[in-house]
Amino acid sequence: MSTKRKESPTKKSAADPADPVEKSSTIRFAATLESIGPRTILRLPDAASTALPSRGQVAVHGTLAGQTFETVIEPDGEFGHWMNVDAQLRKATRAAPGSEVKVEITPTKDWPEPVVPPDLADALSTAPSEVQSLWSTITPMARWEWVRWVNETKNLETRQRRVEVSLSKMSSGKRRPCCFNLASCTDPELARSGKLPRS
Repeated sequence: MSTKRKESPTKKSAADPADPVEKSSTIRFAATLESIGPRTILRLPDAASTALPSRGQVAVHGTLAGQTFETVIEPDGEFGHWMNVDAQLRKATRAAPGSEVKVEITPTKDWPEPVVPPDLADALSTAPSEVQSLWSTITPMARWEWVRWVNETKNLETRQRRVEVSLSKMSSGKRRPCCFNLASCTDPELARSGKLPRS
């Protein structure tokens, strides 16, 4: 997952880091960047995570150290949340692991498009027309859910089976995968037993 910066709007004042999260559509907090392997992440404080509308993935736009971005906040597998801080945003903010930054995020219904993994993309490209039509008409949020369900496993056989099942479900009109817990389904690149490890 990567963040996408936008042109900076008029900057709002950030809440004092000691203040509780405001009970409004905009959530303000301070947090320290950390690294897990090659990735730089920001783990949301409990109060900020609790203020989000879902225990699973949440699309947001906001500012980090005054720089605007849009991304999808990830669950950590323990009913909390975190976000990826990509190289572009780190460069713009001059922030690095260990830096404390002020953050404002606002949940939005306008989800960015997910990065579709090659195996699922290849299967979709040769799928029957009704599957391709459904894929193009479902919401970006629903596409994120299909991608996450496929990506959830690192086992190649299980993954191949999930690609096949995804197409089968879509061919019968299913717009979302079912029977998996979005709150316990974090980025498999970083997850250990479905949970984001501590740095």
